[in-house]
Amino acid sequence: MAFKLVICPPNYQEHWPELLRQEIPDIDVHLCPTVGEAMEVIGDADAAFGDIVPELLERAEKLRWVACPQAGPRAGYYTRELIESDLTVTNTREIYNDHISAHIMAFLLAFARGFQVYIPQQVEGVWRQGYPTIYLPEATAVVVGVGGIGGETARLCAEFGMTVLGVDPRLTEPTAGVAELHRPEALLDVLPRADFVLVTVPETPETQGMFTRTQFQAMKETAFFINIGRGATTVLDDLVEALRSGEIAGAGLDVFQVEPLPPGHPLWTTPGMLITPHVAGVGPYLDDRRTELFVDNCKRFNEGRPLRNVVDKANWF
Repeated sequence: MAFKLVICPPNYQEHWPELLRQEIPDIDVHLCPTVGEAMEVIGDADAAFGDIVPELLERAEKLRWVACPQAGPRAGYYTRELIESDLTVTNTREIYNDHISAHIMAFLLAFARGFQVYIPQQVEGVWRQGYPTIYLPEATAVVVGVGGIGGETARLCAEFGMTVLGVDPRLTEPTAGVAELHRPEALLDVLPRADFVLVTVPETPETQGMFTRTQFQAMKETAFFINIGRGATTVLDDLVEALRSGEIAGAGLDVFQVEPLPPGHPLWTTPGMLITPHVAGVGPYLDDRRTELFVDNCKRFNEGRPLRNVVDKANWF
């Protein structure tokens, strides 16, 4: 027998066991729609996919690999027990790059052309011209988090002629489109140069509360803030105050500290805001990409080869 695999929700696909048996004939696959079913079979499993809650981890005596079903899973996924274990964890980063970078550019282009002003005017039935535009070849974008999504966003910004400054803790050399690369410690020095601040970082112990009033006050009054990474990186009360006081010109958010964003929250009616309901990652081919990544990693695990998308567990990404 090759190895024993337990597949749990979320984001699994019903045809995976059959597909895996075609690729790895001796694999022992268990598709478990509930935690209770998984608890019955995970004891001697070698690998698992899904939300492996503490009750499952406690019962897993032989587990060596956990495939996280998302790039940035739910809060609390990386428990102390999981972090301190010898388990290898992988995630699904990279499969969303084109969809999310397109969403970022939609926000950016909307702000560059004044849509945050014209959309409310349309709702009110008001015809009023004269809002200034931003000429992108003379604009600077600061991309905070130059991973797969941030890297693709930087490339697209450069295609529009923008100067791109990257901020990233892992990269040692600029990627395509990035004119300068900086460490996170230099963020406050870089922000004043930005016309657009594009945040793509995941939630980690270091990025929680990364953007507060201090960071917004470091930005130009004409600059725009766009976050599609994780809601926990941005303190919303501070963002509201920054917008209302004119410290920044506008903000586009797809992720929030609390989701759904509650009815009546001031962000809904704060001038300069564009809001989408955590849909930046929506797009075609995600199931195919997730399947390809998982099956390839199963084959690698079976053959003892390095896995793709290995996570730094202590930093959750």
